[in-house]
Amino acid sequence: MVTAEQIRRMPRDEKLRGMEMIWSDLASSEDELESPAWHADALRETEARVAAGKEEPLDWSAAKEQLRAERK
Repeated sequence: MVTAEQIRRMPRDEKLRGMEMIWSDLASSEDELESPAWHADALRETEARVAAGKEEPLDWSAAKEQLRAERK
């Protein structure tokens, strides 16, 4: 098993490759994953805000820009 300290010392590109491998493995068994009940509630609330014109969907690039701007 890899320790937290070993991960801290890894170069960024190696960390990203590791994350991609983990995500790929998790995604390959998505039928074993179950979303929590709160997630369905959150999706319904978001759909209601969009339907009411109170919120507009953002594409991923715009969402990342918005999140980065909020962190500054």
